[in-house]
Amino acid sequence: MRKGKLEQAQAPEENHTFAESGPPLLALREVSFAYQTNRPVLNGCSLSVCTGDRIGITGPNGSGKTTLLWLMVGLLRPTQGTIFAFGRPRFREHDFHEVRRRVGLLFQDSDDQLFCPTVLEDVAFGPLNLGKSRAEALAISRRILQQLHLSGYENRTTYHLSGGEKRLVALATILAMEPEVLLLDEPTTGLDDTSRERVIELVKSLPQALVVVSHDRELLDRVTTRRLVLRDGKLHPA
Repeated sequence: MRKGKLEQAQAPEENHTFAESGPPLLALREVSFAYQTNRPVLNGCSLSVCTGDRIGITGPNGSGKTTLLWLMVGLLRPTQGTIFAFGRPRFREHDFHEVRRRVGLLFQDSDDQLFCPTVLEDVAFGPLNLGKSRAEALAISRRILQQLHLSGYENRTTYHLSGGEKRLVALATILAMEPEVLLLDEPTTGLDDTSRERVIELVKSLPQALVVVSHDRELLDRVTTRRLVLRDGKLHPA
């Protein structure tokens, strides 16, 4: 739907394409998207993410998996269809401000997520922007870093970290915001075996609704309960 039709949009009903547990926190309804004049990456794609969902998404490179996640938080806009979040249709940039406070997106490239001089500043940035006091933000950040076995990294220069270390810090920045929904794009990329196992165990323990895009089959087997494949612009049961 386009501008001027906001009042016609209704929150998604319960009989959706895929099984759900309660009203959706996030939903895509017949969403299509194309980059410039290329053929659509997504073509009438629908998905619901409900409380307790742990969804794994696979698909070939270039099939639109990252695009799907970006659409859900408003970093891209669909050419057709509607994005719903927390019971409301979302069309404009302003509509997605609340969504980004409540949904944590782990980018595929950690360098897109890290921009502060030190690790602690990067992790504390989100909680501070959510209105936490400096003391609260630092306490949350140190707790998350400890969970990821990154205690002692607080004053490290983010730019100088290895690729795997950046991946862990990027995940910490998301978890520190205590989101209601997590969208994780290739969370184990670049990690050694020890760090990968640490991330898998942590993600398994998280209470949030979860969408994981990954080629890591073991990760998806261990942290998700429903598997979808993105093919020809649509999501299908795997």
